[in-house]
Amino acid sequence: MGTTRIRRVCIIGASGKLGQYMVRQSLDRGYEVVGACRKRSVSKLGALADQITVVPGDTNDRQVIQKAVAGCDGVLTVLVPWGVQQYASGTAQAVLDYAEPEARLIFSCGWHVPRDEKDQYPRTTLITQAVVTKLARAMRVMDIDDQVEAARRIFTSGTRWTVVHGSTLEEGASQGLPVWAHHVGDPVLASDKTRRIDYALFMVEALLDDTLIQQAPAIVGRLTPSAIAHTSARRHDKRQTNERQG
Repeated sequence: MGTTRIRRVCIIGASGKLGQYMVRQSLDRGYEVVGACRKRSVSKLGALADQITVVPGDTNDRQVIQKAVAGCDGVLTVLVPWGVQQYASGTAQAVLDYAEPEARLIFSCGWHVPRDEKDQYPRTTLITQAVVTKLARAMRVMDIDDQVEAARRIFTSGTRWTVVHGSTLEEGASQGLPVWAHHVGDPVLASDKTRRIDYALFMVEALLDDTLIQQAPAIVGRLTPSAIAHTSARRHDKRQTNERQG
């Protein structure tokens, strides 16, 4: 962990499942919370609405984001590729432009958003992504490529960003802080499952982890088979090293 201090947090996409988990976890830490979400989704916040400041409006509306992030030490952004109106890239750019200069900016995205050539994807994943992208764009329901563009803008910015690559999400009780790797394709990620509540946990914890600044960690559930195997292998290697040194 680093020296970042967090008092006020903005959660963009607060009304979604991931966003609501992040709201609760931020409140549990004593943070003042500002939540931004579409007007028609405000009702989803339910009982949380009287504990936070809600800024309603489309999150690719620059004025909405400017108002929401003002005075915030951290911004947690759920990047979603809704529609074909640059929703993800518009949201990301507004956050980059209007967040406080030293704010920690944590963004969520899927594994399909590469940072560089070291991110390796199975052929089946690439084929599926291509088909889904084509169909979704034709139906004008989402533009996955726009999320890739959003990430590109974040990666090339000089801000204190972290982009968290999430594996396939599932509901369930927390398994603890997920395990992460620097690149998609690492064997530790093979199980491709993370509890949504733990994805939120990683996002919120990243606010205080300065080692993740300008990093794009890919995560997997701590109790998944691939994560357990990775942990066991590390313990074995450490034990052998200690025995040799002893």
